[in-house]
Amino acid sequence: MQQEPAINIEQHPLRPFLPEGAQVLMLGSFPPPRSKWSMDFFYPNYINDMWRIFGLVFKDDRDYFVDAAAKTFRLDLLRPFLEEKGIALYDTACAVRRLQGNASDKFLEIVTATDLDALLSQLPQCRAIVTTGGKATETLLAHFNAQLPKIGSYAAVRFAGRPLRLYRMPSSSRAYPLSLDKKAAYYKQMFLEIFSTR
Repeated sequence: MQQEPAINIEQHPLRPFLPEGAQVLMLGSFPPPRSKWSMDFFYPNYINDMWRIFGLVFKDDRDYFVDAAAKTFRLDLLRPFLEEKGIALYDTACAVRRLQGNASDKFLEIVTATDLDALLSQLPQCRAIVTTGGKATETLLAHFNAQLPKIGSYAAVRFAGRPLRLYRMPSSSRAYPLSLDKKAAYYKQMFLEIFSTR
């Protein structure tokens, strides 16, 4: 009988991006396969709309962080912007198996979940965690034993005695059935709520 080929375990290829004083921690599930990357940073797939959402939300320009000629994103603008705003980035999985060769959450098996407590311990001013996909949301809800919030809203959770908001946001993947403008509207409202309650 022929044996099924073993599915390799992938380790997370990026270090957490943790600006000093960050108040927001955004967590996806896991980066896409390296062949889909346009840059060495989070949400690297050129057809993922996260950085277009950020352009609309913060600069009223979907292409503000986009380098269309090179089919990549303006990391020279993105990193300092995220540092200034206090937005940290990582994912809910440190090691995964891809059951198919794509980035779909549906075919992602988490082998090792991120040590969320260790991550939050490095972000003493963090007041909100934002999940940007279904698997990330599931993982976080299980960690905090929280109820599933509606898209665009949050569950109140606690870490080490401090209150946190756990926001569930629409995925920035184009596979998610919502227009870019509507996704941006959800993110805009969420950031307004977080940054207006400092």
